[in-house]
Amino acid sequence: MHAEIMIASHPQVRGGVDVALIRAVEACYDCAQTCTACADACLGEDAVADLVQCIRTDLDCADVCAATGRIASRRTGSDTPVVRAMLAACAEACDLCADECDAHAGMHEHCRICRDACRTCAEACRAAAEGMAPRVVI
Repeated sequence: MHAEIMIASHPQVRGGVDVALIRAVEACYDCAQTCTACADACLGEDAVADLVQCIRTDLDCADVCAATGRIASRRTGSDTPVVRAMLAACAEACDLCADECDAHAGMHEHCRICRDACRTCAEACRAAAEGMAPRVVI
């Protein structure tokens, strides 16, 4: 992916990148794609009615991950509290999606793959949020 070199080239970053945040951005976009593909695969299953909640959770997670990746990629100005909140929301959405996909992982390979991507993304988002400068309250 180009996230690291693109963000490093930003004039306000000047080469100094937050590696944990870059990893979270990459994980968010990977997870968004994986969740979208899992939802589509669920729609192709014979027992699609049994997968309605999984589809919904996949699509919600994909949207949250994509939005988080976009917001965390922006380096102009500073909005650390919003980025931190988005990372936390993304980790939560990924946890929920991973749990839902885990319930179907024994029967559907796409759900196992999605579960693993969601867990990776949740971990990356938490690590990035923990590494961000604390909010200063005056």
